Amino acid sequence: MSAPPPSAVLAGELPLRRRVTVRGVVQGVGFRPYLYGLATELALAGHVTNTPEGVVVEVEGTASAVARFCDRIAVQAPPLARVESVHHREVPPVGGTAFTILTSRNGGPARTLVSPDSATCADCLAELADPADRRYRHPFVNCTHCGPRFTIVTGVPYDRAHTTMAGFALCPDCAREYADPADRRFHAQPVACPACGPRLRLLVPPSDERTGADPVTEARALLSGGAILAVKGLGGYHLACDATNEEAVARLRRRKARGDKPFAVMARSTADVEHLVRLGPEERNLLEDGVRPVVLLRRRPDPVYAAGAPRPAEAVAPGSPDLGVLLPYTPLHHLLLGLPGDPDGPRLLVMTSGNVSGEPIVTDDTEALERLAPLADAWLTHDRPIHVPCDDSVVRVCDGEPLVIRRSRGYAPLPVALPLPVRPALAVGGDLKNAFCLGTGRRAWLSAHIGDMDDLGTQRAFESAVAQLQSITGVRPGTLVADRHPGYRSARWADRDAAARPVVRVQHHHAHVAAAMAEHGLDGTRPVIGVAFDGTGHGDDGAVWGGEFLLSDYDGFSRFGHLAYVPLPGGDAAVRRPYRMALAHLRAAGIDWSGDLACTAACPPDELRLLERQLERGLHCVPTSSMGRLFDAVSSLAGVCHHAGYEAQAAVELEGAALGAPTGDRDAYTFGLTASEDAHNGDDPVRADPAPVLAAIVADLRAGVGPALVAARFHRAVTGLVHRICARARERHGLDTVALTGGVFVNTLLSSACAATLREDGFTVLRHRLVPPGDGGLALGQLMVAARTTPTD
Repeated sequence: MSAPPPSAVLAGELPLRRRVTVRGVVQGVGFRPYLYGLATELALAGHVTNTPEGVVVEVEGTASAVARFCDRIAVQAPPLARVESVHHREVPPVGGTAFTILTSRNGGPARTLVSPDSATCADCLAELADPADRRYRHPFVNCTHCGPRFTIVTGVPYDRAHTTMAGFALCPDCAREYADPADRRFHAQPVACPACGPRLRLLVPPSDERTGADPVTEARALLSGGAILAVKGLGGYHLACDATNEEAVARLRRRKARGDKPFAVMARSTADVEHLVRLGPEERNLLEDGVRPVVLLRRRPDPVYAAGAPRPAEAVAPGSPDLGVLLPYTPLHHLLLGLPGDPDGPRLLVMTSGNVSGEPIVTDDTEALERLAPLADAWLTHDRPIHVPCDDSVVRVCDGEPLVIRRSRGYAPLPVALPLPVRPALAVGGDLKNAFCLGTGRRAWLSAHIGDMDDLGTQRAFESAVAQLQSITGVRPGTLVADRHPGYRSARWADRDAAARPVVRVQHHHAHVAAAMAEHGLDGTRPVIGVAFDGTGHGDDGAVWGGEFLLSDYDGFSRFGHLAYVPLPGGDAAVRRPYRMALAHLRAAGIDWSGDLACTAACPPDELRLLERQLERGLHCVPTSSMGRLFDAVSSLAGVCHHAGYEAQAAVELEGAALGAPTGDRDAYTFGLTASEDAHNGDDPVRADPAPVLAAIVADLRAGVGPALVAARFHRAVTGLVHRICARARERHGLDTVALTGGVFVNTLLSSACAATLREDGFTVLRHRLVPPGDGGLALGQLMVAARTTPTD
């Protein structure tokens, strides 16, 4: 036996050596330095290294010290680490007195997890603002506790050589910090300083690169002057402008062809927006933690502007009840908004994805100069490549809990724990707000937000992201899973890429319900009542579904109830022009298209005549049960929104109108309930008829009731419908768990009211927290429905 370490000799104990494998997010987060410090504190010998399966450490010393080391691994882990498992076994002692960090080992399957990108930490911000620090005003300051991770990773294990920092040689000072176990940057892979790069530059056509002046100082001056800047961030380019400059915001909106879709604004701190929006503790936590998503905040109806308080332009978020706000998450953002003592500059910046609406976010520098040329006046760029595109995440708070609307930067690629094991599979999601999902065993990796699949660039980005996520997770899917819609581009991609692998098709709303079940840890042994409300989903009968009540588990579903079918005149035309949907609903309800109704007045006379003939003959009128389209119809009928320039605009503005209703009014419209004749799985589905609701709305409008009250009473009508049908399902089938899912439940006014009403009646209510309720979470449900496997020991 080798000589024992001194600590063991002094204690009179025989040495013990253990080999420990730590899995989870344990690379790129300072885990090896942390273990080095822990082992040194406990006088243990051994070594630690990164491997594809995680961090592997061997420690040798007294049995009590080794036990304390193993017990403290997860408890005192670094802030960005997420320890999933700690496995250890005894190995023969080898002696020695030192503990060392070994070079990472390659080979074998990837079983570790890559950390998401994280906002700049307080220590790095202090260095950024300290004139005496060598990283003063360095736009790329970071350490083991913050900075780029997922977007720069090119392979595992996570080492500098496997990141886009590989091309930047460490200067002597950075190399010394990197090698010093006592330093905060010990083995921090993206470590950088002004001497070793990366480097920032400002390009302003036609002269291109500006020399002499500080790029940030000149960029701030351009923003103050009303310019639109393309700014290279962590996961892609942003387009930025002064959010208080009405002309600049309107020009950006025109150039980007964004319609009325709201922009997000970046503020230095919550102090710059608290006069504009309602900020509770949950919203503050979301804004200020390391993820730094865009947080949708309710706007104050009558903001009070104190002296010097920034006032955003009306064109930032026209017609929206919410304002999307995010705080700086990179050193460059902090510099653009200004450090203490800097000259005055914009205090609120519009920060929107660097792309033309509908296209994927730009990450390549050459492509940025070409694709963003019609949009930007200048480029603030740098020479650190972005390997993985990653848009900003979008979150809101509903009843004190986060509701993820877009899961991307800061969340991806963290896996979701599954309640049941699945076979290795790739679920490709849907065509709107696409995100795909890789799964194996009890883990599912949702991709970052990809976008809408009708653009060729987005389809190429999808394919690239699939290959990249497979490479860092090691998942080799034997099954592909797709939506049942025959025209979905995502499903066609699955068919083309399948080779000999099976492609399983999953019904759209079944997948929504399964996603809610999965994130809440349900094993599927007992069905739930799935309330799946969205705009569009291919139904098993060929109709467009979207107002569904499903009795569902992972193995299948039955359609317990749905909104009554109405024609969808012209497909996408009805989505873009909500007055068409209003007129179709009125006709189905037997209500005349009289000229005093806002939706009739909004429809041009020639189109009105064509629409009447189209509905009479049933031309291009697929039947739909969509709740999203009913929201559109009511929005137009109430005179709130007749033209939708972005997805769900009419519904968003209807929710905003309802928020302005008098609090004393508690009236609600009521749906009719009948059993339809098309039996399904042995039961007649309950059909919810909106005709009584529409008739009551028309009566209210003619009596002078305003849009706010109509909107509020309609929201209460939908809440009452959800309760009534769920109560009927409980009576017939004894089920008492309800999953609220689908894009309509991004509406927090509706979600909160439904949840409260159901819980008051004894139901257990599942709502999304980890994945979006809309199509961004669809792939998780697809995976659970199609890829389940029998548990093995």
